Amino acid sequence: MDPQTVEQEALLLPQEDRAKLAQKLLLSLDTLSEEESKQAWLVEADRRARELDNENVQPISAEEVRRKARSLLR
Repeated sequence: MDPQTVEQEALLLPQEDRAKLAQKLLLSLDTLSEEESKQAWLVEADRRARELDNENVQPISAEEVRRKARSLLR
C-alpha cells in the first residue's frame, strides 16, 4: 500500500482514532537521529505548504486547533 493510499484511508477514520494513530506515528519518529527527524519535518512542512498553495486543504487557526485538542483530552 502506498503512503498516499494509507493517508487517504487514515483520514476516513473517526477523529479519536486519527488522534491515536497520529500519536503512534509521532512516537515512531523517536527512533530517528536528530538529522533524520529534521529532514522528515522539512519534508512534511513542504508537503503541507504545497497542499495549502494548491488549495487542497483549508488552513485552521491555532485557536481552533487548541479548542479541538482540548475537547479530545476531556
